[in-house]
Amino acid sequence: MKSLTICADDYALSSAVSRGIRECLAAGRVTATSAMTNRPNWPLAAQELRTLPGNFEVGLHLNLTCGAPLGEMPVLAPRGVLPDARGLMRSKAPQAELRLEIIRQLQAFYTHMGRWPDFLDGHQHVHVLPNVRAALWQALASLNLSGKLWVRDSSDRLTRILLRGVQVKKALIVKALARGFAQEAKANGFETNDSFSGFSAFDVNGNYAADFDKYLKAPGKRHLIMCHPGYVDDELRAADSLQEARVKELGFFMG
Repeated sequence: MKSLTICADDYALSSAVSRGIRECLAAGRVTATSAMTNRPNWPLAAQELRTLPGNFEVGLHLNLTCGAPLGEMPVLAPRGVLPDARGLMRSKAPQAELRLEIIRQLQAFYTHMGRWPDFLDGHQHVHVLPNVRAALWQALASLNLSGKLWVRDSSDRLTRILLRGVQVKKALIVKALARGFAQEAKANGFETNDSFSGFSAFDVNGNYAADFDKYLKAPGKRHLIMCHPGYVDDELRAADSLQEARVKELGFFMG
């Protein structure tokens, strides 16, 4: 393993989640975070992130399944609310509609961070979905970002997934959805991680520390672990079902 990235997903999902992630970043317990730039608190969350000391990466957590899009999406979000993951996979939203929303979320990152993201991934791994990929590459190309950031490959080798033995079914489903993604990324001028872990049952009674030890098994040269630390507030309760497990993960990283 030449590098290890521990990325706290869902920055700006809520103010409390963002606060927990900043604590982890400031303490050096995680090395990156990815931000949801369509969330209402993103402008303030970005301001607080810009002034945070430490050496860490900040990426775009592309969001097509939570809250409202940044612009009109008459097919995917006709009522101004994004669908769940299943709805997105079933959607026949035109590539142009998806491309414009991806561009809007990238531009929102630039507007409030003053720079482009270090990397790009997706909330619920939406960036690897076959019906999203073409729009993603087109959006990145239109902003001349080829080679200027890296993208997350949410899949891994079967042997590594089985060796870790954590949430194998989840990992295999995402692996299937992400088939060919790394090759497409390379063809479009983007580097990726070459191994990936962090799938969780989000069980507040589970042993997250034991699972994290397994996440470190069988790393590639550029290993990436996703995590979801944070505090809980009303904004989070209204937006996401993953709540108290975030506090448990936060306790692990800050313990």
